[in-house]
Amino acid sequence: MAKDIVCSGVRPTGNLHLGNYFGALRNFVRMQDEYDCYFFVADYHSLTTHPTPGSIYNDASAILAAYLAAGLDPERCTIYLQSDLPETAELYLFLNMNAYLGELERVTSFKDKVRQNPNNVNAGLLTYPTLMAADILIHRATRVPVGKDQEQHLEMTRTYAQRFNTMYGSELFPLPQAVGSPAGLVKIPALNGSGKMGKSEGEASTIFLTDEPSVIRKKVMKAKSDSGPTEPNQKKPEEIENLFALLRAVSTEETVRHFDELYNNCTIRYGDLKKQLADDMVAFVEPLRQRIVELRADSEGLRRVMDMGREKAHESAKRTLDEVRRIIGYRH
Repeated sequence: MAKDIVCSGVRPTGNLHLGNYFGALRNFVRMQDEYDCYFFVADYHSLTTHPTPGSIYNDASAILAAYLAAGLDPERCTIYLQSDLPETAELYLFLNMNAYLGELERVTSFKDKVRQNPNNVNAGLLTYPTLMAADILIHRATRVPVGKDQEQHLEMTRTYAQRFNTMYGSELFPLPQAVGSPAGLVKIPALNGSGKMGKSEGEASTIFLTDEPSVIRKKVMKAKSDSGPTEPNQKKPEEIENLFALLRAVSTEETVRHFDELYNNCTIRYGDLKKQLADDMVAFVEPLRQRIVELRADSEGLRRVMDMGREKAHESAKRTLDEVRRIIGYRH
């Protein structure tokens, strides 16, 4: 029986952070032996923010190194650069022909980007969901590891797949399903007390996988907190719940229970919590950081992984695109 096909990627906007790790990389590693996996570096997607030519390859290499450091094995899964697969761009074109302005403008992430940067509302930003759909459908993926913020995009992928199948009377594309961690889809909060961890919340609120221990400690100790609980067992405000969410991500269950009890009996000292959180963050990140540094220094090794992934991904993508062109009515 054929394995389910998994496809997902990470956009190269600099170094990966803990949100990327828990929202994506950890699941990628877990899946590579269970499924037929295609994991890519989404360097086409980065063009919506107009990166410099020199940064595109460097950022892509950094993401690839993080993939490998986290435990992805190019012999057990397919790892490739999105830009090495021109079939994705062609499928993106076909999908855009049946994507409608109203549905694209209603996408939550698009509306957020328009508010944040009204002077850069480009077509790539508007059609981001169709490029994401092309990434998934080019391999006819059946499962997609996503974070909570990407659930709407995946729903649109299913819409485009079903629309294509219906328009052309085909069953070419499966309707991919979201798959998260065993505990469900994960969202890692930023250190500033609001939003998810990521560069959009600022570097001071984000723990990168390449951060030195001293940098991690400084960031964590400056994390937003409050003056402390005033009543036993009171509900935690957002910024405190975020600290506990981070603690649950990197600390032991015993540590989480300890500080939860201190909070509930109104004896918690946030300085102690942050110190423990910083220690546990460093212990978690440091092995990854050291491995990323080693991999980045081996540029030829990274290039070999890219080349291997390009060939494997191309075989899958060509089969899909040949079928798409035949079904639409173009000759091969």
